[in-house]
Amino acid sequence: MKYIYIIASLAVTLSLPSCKKFEDFQENPNNPTMADPALLLPRIEQLAFNNISADAALASRYLVYTQGASNAQYYGWQRGSMTYGNITQVVKMEQEAARIGKPNYRYIGKFLKAHFILEMTQRLGDIPYSKMMQSMMNATFDSASTRPVYDNQEAIYKGVLDELKLASDSLTVDQLAINGDLIYSGNVEKWKKLINAYTLRVLMSLSKKESSTVLNIKQRFNDIVSNPAKYPLLASNADNGQLKYYNITGNQYPYYNNNSMKTDYYLDSSFIKILKDLKDPRLFVYGLPATATGLPEGNFDAYDGLVGSQALAYNTAKRGQGKASQINKRFAYEAINEPSVLMSYAEQQFLLAEAATRGWITGNADTWYKQGIEAALVFSNFNNTYSSGTIVNYLAQPGLTLQPATAIQQIITQKYISQFMNTGWQAFFEQRRTGFPVFETAGPGILNGGKIPKRWMYPTDEFNNNRVNVENAVKGQFPGGDNINEVMWLIK
Repeated sequence: MKYIYIIASLAVTLSLPSCKKFEDFQENPNNPTMADPALLLPRIEQLAFNNISADAALASRYLVYTQGASNAQYYGWQRGSMTYGNITQVVKMEQEAARIGKPNYRYIGKFLKAHFILEMTQRLGDIPYSKMMQSMMNATFDSASTRPVYDNQEAIYKGVLDELKLASDSLTVDQLAINGDLIYSGNVEKWKKLINAYTLRVLMSLSKKESSTVLNIKQRFNDIVSNPAKYPLLASNADNGQLKYYNITGNQYPYYNNNSMKTDYYLDSSFIKILKDLKDPRLFVYGLPATATGLPEGNFDAYDGLVGSQALAYNTAKRGQGKASQINKRFAYEAINEPSVLMSYAEQQFLLAEAATRGWITGNADTWYKQGIEAALVFSNFNNTYSSGTIVNYLAQPGLTLQPATAIQQIITQKYISQFMNTGWQAFFEQRRTGFPVFETAGPGILNGGKIPKRWMYPTDEFNNNRVNVENAVKGQFPGGDNINEVMWLIK
């Protein structure tokens, strides 16, 4: 990561002259250095909310790729990346909002900034945070700015949680309107709901650290849930934090007309088994019948999958025999499909169910769990593939009711089903946290010694430009060095 260029770019964009000098007249008037935050917000929202990823689906055992050996599927990835460039855009928006007196953009910016930070730390572990954010905001260029130290994850999460609380507490309808908003069309109340629901996700991601006196996880969670007047939550799918697609060039579904999506992606057999065992009608929305069965769509016996851990030759042979279910054609042939979800009402209800099960809050875990399932079924019912009666019957299955001994597994499994081809890498992170569902690794195709990676390695740029600090971060976290199997603080 080339920090100096990030910070310099930010400083140039936002520099405001105090008096006229000769140099000022050399500026190109057609290249403005200031912009209304409404012009910056749409692009930042696209960066944050557009998270549909076939690689995430492969790593999360939803899909199998048949055109080659995928590192995501076979767990052979190595280095990750840092996205401070996205954060510079948020900082620009925040500072422009302060300049022209539109504070609501600043508080939405705090949420978006928190999201980008969390994406990085969940993938890598410790990252530059306090000094890096300070440098961006102040446009400083000293050695501490260009070679920032790394913060530990506990400090990062403390800072992010505080920023999210400030954003929720400070957003108000009394301020100037939010224009250029692709997500909620300027509806401040819905932004507050999203920020609060997202905060619940962040807190639950820390479930292994619930005893931390620095973070006060259970208290923070309960503070939100117990005070709906101050901290409203998502009320239905209509409140989902999502980016919709349109049949307009540049705004279409990411895999629309993608040749590989048309031919190379099949459902994973372990995912199909989960859906079949539950008689889940979303199977008919997610995949197509295996042609060799001769059975129609809507018949559970018509569906069979490939094995994510098996060698490529095994999967291509089974595909060639027509014995595997391809991903539903709509993912390649429909320009719209479902929206890309950053945070959904369904996920929020699953979080509440898990919190109640863990004893963090009082309430009926089964009710929240069933509400999450119902919302997820409604969300996924593309082109009304199944009826409202089917949803009612599904929810009425005795085996769906939460059981004390398996409640966490049931909740996470339903959350997993609901996040097929949306919500980015969230399903993978949840499996890493809870162990559910079990991702099979028994086949000979698996790399990495048959193990599921716990993280991504730090980018090469870090070792080229910030070596002392990244090496100190590695030593402080990972006894085995910078490798993909080391366990970060978050999940210890």
